[in-house]
Amino acid sequence: MKLSRFSCFLISVSLVACTNSNQFEQGKDQITRHKTYKTYCNPIDIDYSYMSHYRANNVSYRSGADPAVVNFKGKYYMFVTRSHGYWSSVDMSNWTFIRPQNWYFEGSNAPAAAVKDGKVILMGDPAGYGAVIETDNPDLGYWETNYAIVEVPGGIQDPNLFVDDDGRVYLYEESSNKWPIRGIELDTTKNYIPIGRETDLFYLDPEKHGWERFGQDHKSDLKPFIEGPWMMKHKNTYYLEYGAPGTQWNVYADGVYTSDNPLGPFEYAPYNPISYKPGGFLKGSGHGSTVKDNNGNYWHFATMAISVNYKFERRIGMYPAGFEENGQMYVNTAYGDYPHYLPDTEVAEHKNRFTGWMLLSYKKPVRTNSSMVEQEINVVDESESGYMLEQVRGFDISKINDEEIRSYWVSAANHDSIYVEIDLEKTMDVKAVQINFQDFNSEIYGRPDTLRQQFVIKASLDGKVWETVADYSENTRDMPHAYLELDESVEARYILYDHVYLTNNYLSISELRIFGSGKGETPSAPTDFQVTRQKDRRNADLKWNRVDGSMGYVIYWGISPDKLNLSALMYDDTYYKLRALNTDQKYYYQVEAFNENGVSERSRLMSTE
Repeated sequence: MKLSRFSCFLISVSLVACTNSNQFEQGKDQITRHKTYKTYCNPIDIDYSYMSHYRANNVSYRSGADPAVVNFKGKYYMFVTRSHGYWSSVDMSNWTFIRPQNWYFEGSNAPAAAVKDGKVILMGDPAGYGAVIETDNPDLGYWETNYAIVEVPGGIQDPNLFVDDDGRVYLYEESSNKWPIRGIELDTTKNYIPIGRETDLFYLDPEKHGWERFGQDHKSDLKPFIEGPWMMKHKNTYYLEYGAPGTQWNVYADGVYTSDNPLGPFEYAPYNPISYKPGGFLKGSGHGSTVKDNNGNYWHFATMAISVNYKFERRIGMYPAGFEENGQMYVNTAYGDYPHYLPDTEVAEHKNRFTGWMLLSYKKPVRTNSSMVEQEINVVDESESGYMLEQVRGFDISKINDEEIRSYWVSAANHDSIYVEIDLEKTMDVKAVQINFQDFNSEIYGRPDTLRQQFVIKASLDGKVWETVADYSENTRDMPHAYLELDESVEARYILYDHVYLTNNYLSISELRIFGSGKGETPSAPTDFQVTRQKDRRNADLKWNRVDGSMGYVIYWGISPDKLNLSALMYDDTYYKLRALNTDQKYYYQVEAFNENGVSERSRLMSTE
């Protein structure tokens, strides 16, 4: 989603020369940050840029949104809104930031990227018009422009470039709660200028498509936004993805229309949405892109919401994706913020890359030797307007393991004597740790090269004798969502975060998460599962009996019994108000329970007409 619709008089492409003194630093960074992991955990841990849109108000926040990911010569390049550069990776695990030699003055906005004739082509000028720029060496970042302005009535919002099998190039665009997704062919022989007029392709229809309704859990009457198109071609079918209903909500999602022609007419897919993650630690999975990896499998990169310091404070998630044998597109977000296997790790089925490593730290006893900060938050709060959730108040230590990224612990001090200790209450096999740092009253803007987090992770069986399992005390990498896959699992009851240094003024952590395996019994399948579709057919009420020893539940639904591709995770609750259904579609449902030891069998299958 665009941060705003810009009206400016800058030259269309606004490319600016950047200092390239970072070449040595990039080489050094490749060495210091390289991981040989088999797994990853959302949000992906990259050095997200600090935005400058509210610098005049002294509000600082990181963000990463609207990812456009392409596979160029076996390497992945990820272009992200307002990041003043982009990232590259050979494995989707280690991502290196590239400061291009020339780039957009204001940073690219909702960028479009594609591969054509041995080059990466790109659009993303915040002005809403501009040239298609290109390079055959994105690692160097010398982008060339032909200065041919691509301009359409109303401006280009959230562009997408698609190169068809025959070499023809198409532009799709829009970010609006008024206008439809539009498409137009670009003339590859005349510097990509438009051919003819744009074609209106489709609007939102929230009266029939429950998931397109605005607000948290689709409960707002404000008009929803359609945005972020991304075209895929599978076999002979064109899949045009789009984001809705709003980037700041837990229900931000991607849907898809299909056609046998790149400019339509398009047909709404009955299994929509495709990418949907309304529950769990980090929520939302909209305005994304889908890319094929070097093993022939698909991945969906999507925008996830934090919306604390500002409504457009966001992160990026990565999910297994693909196509069923009947052509149905899917994105699997089940347990989407738990560890998953990376693309180069072999699994029995690409669709199911969840490691089975469970969350061990949820609401476990936690203590620290630091007092809680009592300072007021400095944020852009638009909750009264209906465009942002209310702030979560209070910064006590219990916020550090409540599985809510919008709540966070803030230490009154920031020095190397502070620790946080979590008691898992039983001895468990610890396999990974994730530390999610938050930007409480930050004063950082842009991309300073001083950003780093330094700490040590220790484990203990008795809380007295400690073993260091991860030492980042001399870390020079910016790791805002530090995911640490341990070389070997460690038996432990206690996990200690031992703080060393943090660039921000305040030590603030939204979640300290411990993953692995408990040594007890997995829960039994939920019983008495009931589903009632409401008079408003966009909604259904689901409920089931509480399972002894369970920590949470995942519900699944879909349009056929063997393709329950949509899911929602919740902790503690034994009911769910599903508001994402299409009115003229039959659905099937199941639910499963989980705890620290694993996942139950699923309940009996239910259906609603």
